[in-house]
Amino acid sequence: MVKRKFFGNKLLIAKSLKQQAQAVQSRWPGFTVTLNGGILTATGQLRPTARSRAYEVQITYKLKNNPDIILLSPKIECNFKGEMPEHLYSQERLCLFRPIYGEFKFSDFLSETILPWTALWLYHYEVWHLTGDWLGGGEHPN
Repeated sequence: MVKRKFFGNKLLIAKSLKQQAQAVQSRWPGFTVTLNGGILTATGQLRPTARSRAYEVQITYKLKNNPDIILLSPKIECNFKGEMPEHLYSQERLCLFRPIYGEFKFSDFLSETILPWTALWLYHYEVWHLTGDWLGGGEHPN
């Protein structure tokens, strides 16, 4: 069954989990993608810059829900001020976007939104470790 929803006056058609898996494997061939019980899990390494370390991330996505993104390794650490980054949800899930603004829609491909946004988050995480300031903008959850 095709999932449809209107966003403003635009009809959105959800990408199936199979379409999402194929898109991730096509654009991000180093990622392992599994489909199990209506849940897509994509695990792989991202390097925000050529000088960055490799970060292992995991994205878990259930159709028509917001994806959960966690950093598997290295674990999220405090900066030199002893602070944790503000742009985290509970259980250290990365805060890449605010759902209330509709920045990620179930008609979007994870490979074109969530994975690049995760790499950008990791870039700002590295800068935050050096400067103590989050320069990536955005809002953090309360």
